[in-house]
Amino acid sequence: MNKNLPKTTKVVVIGGGVAGTSCAYHLAKFGWKDTVLLERDQLTSGTTWHAAGLVSQLGPSAGVTKIRKYSLELYKKLEKEVDFSSGLKLNGALSIATTKGRWQELKRQATTAQLYDVNVEILNIDQIKKIYPIINEKDVLGGIFMPGDGQADPIGVTNLLAKAARKEGAKIFEKSPVEKIIKKKGKVAGVIVNGQTIECEYIVLATGMWSRQIGEDSGFSIPLYPAEHFYVITEGINELPKNIPVLRDFDDSLYLKEDAGKMLIGIFEGKSIPAFNKTSRVPEDFSYGEFPENFEHFEPYLEAALKRVPLLEKAGIRKFFAGPESFTPDTNTLLGEVPGVKNLFACCGLNSIGIGSGGGVGKVTAEWLMNGHINEDLFIYDIKRFQNFHSEEKFIKERITETLGDLYGMHWPFKQHKTSRNKILVPYHEELKKAGACFGVSSGYERPMWFSKNGNKAEYEYSYNYQNWYPSAEFETKNTRENVGLFELSPFSKYEIIGETVHDELQKICTANIKNEIGKCTYTQMLNKDGGIETDLTVVCIGENIFRIITSAANREHDKFHIEKYLSDNVKFSDVTDDYCVLGVFGPKSIDLMKELSNDNFSNENFKFGTGKYININKIKVWAQRLSYVGELGFELYIEKENSKEIYNLIVEKGTKYQLSNCGMHAMDIMRMESGFIHWGHDVSPEENQYQAGLRFAISYKKNIDFIGKSALMKIKDKKLDKRLMMFTLKNNKPGEPLLLHDEPIYLDDKIIGRTTSGNYSFCYEKNLSFGYVNSGNTYETLKDKNIFIEVEKKKYPVDVLDKPLNQKNYKN
Repeated sequence: MNKNLPKTTKVVVIGGGVAGTSCAYHLAKFGWKDTVLLERDQLTSGTTWHAAGLVSQLGPSAGVTKIRKYSLELYKKLEKEVDFSSGLKLNGALSIATTKGRWQELKRQATTAQLYDVNVEILNIDQIKKIYPIINEKDVLGGIFMPGDGQADPIGVTNLLAKAARKEGAKIFEKSPVEKIIKKKGKVAGVIVNGQTIECEYIVLATGMWSRQIGEDSGFSIPLYPAEHFYVITEGINELPKNIPVLRDFDDSLYLKEDAGKMLIGIFEGKSIPAFNKTSRVPEDFSYGEFPENFEHFEPYLEAALKRVPLLEKAGIRKFFAGPESFTPDTNTLLGEVPGVKNLFACCGLNSIGIGSGGGVGKVTAEWLMNGHINEDLFIYDIKRFQNFHSEEKFIKERITETLGDLYGMHWPFKQHKTSRNKILVPYHEELKKAGACFGVSSGYERPMWFSKNGNKAEYEYSYNYQNWYPSAEFETKNTRENVGLFELSPFSKYEIIGETVHDELQKICTANIKNEIGKCTYTQMLNKDGGIETDLTVVCIGENIFRIITSAANREHDKFHIEKYLSDNVKFSDVTDDYCVLGVFGPKSIDLMKELSNDNFSNENFKFGTGKYININKIKVWAQRLSYVGELGFELYIEKENSKEIYNLIVEKGTKYQLSNCGMHAMDIMRMESGFIHWGHDVSPEENQYQAGLRFAISYKKNIDFIGKSALMKIKDKKLDKRLMMFTLKNNKPGEPLLLHDEPIYLDDKIIGRTTSGNYSFCYEKNLSFGYVNSGNTYETLKDKNIFIEVEKKKYPVDVLDKPLNQKNYKN
């Protein structure tokens, strides 16, 4: 172990758990030998030491699955390289279902696993009994078995990574608590440790459950908080088979693993208990710490475990463990550069799956830090999916009572959290509620997802088949295509950039030729240097040297971060998202309605598609732009918040004459797919380039500027595409049979050639509609007469390939 702290280093990794040691190893392995890891006490002394150590390959997305697969392979490889055991025991993992919905979910997971070369077997009850003979099969509908999964020793894995890191040149210091993070001009400059300053260029925050309070003390947001987490270890059981797999009984919130002749029974209950409630801070000296037993809380789950595995009734309890485990607002990890401090990277919030993910998150963090970006779709883990309010004490403590249970709860399509709601309400929220809105959360905003009809309750009834909101979506989409729909768009992220050089700077970060004329709108993407799509947005010139950028609600911090990264000090950047409410008035009768609202000229000659201008409604100045994400004639109205309720009510009142209907986000998503419009985070990400996504029209090589990503595109543009985005419809056109979502395999005959990215049912065209990427060489012409299938829940459904969107209206005229 190194004894003397250096005065300078390139990177400081704070935290000596599995995440920190993995980061240090990968940074050194990839060439940054000048890496120092600082652990406040001893390696593993925070949360890692008491982890259950489960190792599972399959994740909720392609990027997460890659992280988990890599972690397992890394541990196997390093065991040989450094001659140290990680305690891997890969007897497989068995997940069972006792409800119809869970059985569908497991079959969907098994279907998706094929895309990522993860071996998943679907088992009936007889097959389950063979590999897990001590199970009580009562109520079990079936299960999936992952032979390559299992368990590892958390302390063994961490010390394996630490030993490998030292071998690569990284220096590790225990008993070295970081007292302060030093910043200069908004950038990382160093740390103070035991009274000594270490200057550095980068910091990785791998500080687990302490991360939020470190951020709070240093002026940045890390949204996680620890909950009390429980498991028991039984006495030895002679009849317990030594080679049984890990068992997950999700419907009873249980996992069980054999451990040296004993059984560990762990839970992820539906309502958890926030830890350290009195102070809301994790004590700095909470090393190897435990909480008092809470048998009353654990008992119902123990009873369920005894019913599922009756053999456990013979065993006493050797150890009752209760300790802290940190969780994030959505039960996904926090990675990437932290907004507000340059060169500070998060690698925390592993949500009780740290051992199975630790190797991979360390690799991703090292790559992200060294390259400045990643070329994978990992927005699900990017800390910039959150805003500052997500780490506020009231919000996060309430939310983690729910998100701990989300790990084993049903992952229903379109599921909404129940806790920490009503954070941001538009001024006409009550009007939307009275109109029948069922609300979902979008970037903190309560946003109508659909509007109930005929007095039905405005609540989701979750399902993997027919959705209870389908009748509403049918009415809303059809009425917008035939009359006029009113869409609540206020959560759109909105930024304004002002300055004499602003147009030149936008030209450098955007791929399209940005129109420098007041009122002109430009649809464009922004790329990273490797050509990956970082943002998908609209740029509008609203005044001389003044531009407004509009992008999706969920990407508010992400896109803001990317844009500000490349702007000079010559321009002023402002996030004006919360200053304006936005209403979309879309449909063939939208011009007629606008004429009722305003005396301005809305003729096609005077108000062309892709332009915007100030208009007056009730003597209120409103910015209107003729754009539509639903593929219809229409206008987006940007209204100062204090005037928005008056304008909303007036639109509803005047709209009666034109059969106006309130419309939700499900209707918008259906209609954008009908019109062939893509969605960042589903259909495009940094993993795709514009040629693959069919967005070459948004690239301007004519503008005389070397925009970011241009050199990478130049190398791509004349090459054969390795994949391309295409559109499909099922030959079976009953809604919800099956429910198309994303990450379903696309087959040519019996061979997988791609995966889906978006799915919806189109009521206007009576089609089950899907977008997806297919592999190199596949085009509409080569596939149109072939046997193409999309697989859902292990069943293949024949599809037709589309050469153009379902909606072919020319809404530009």
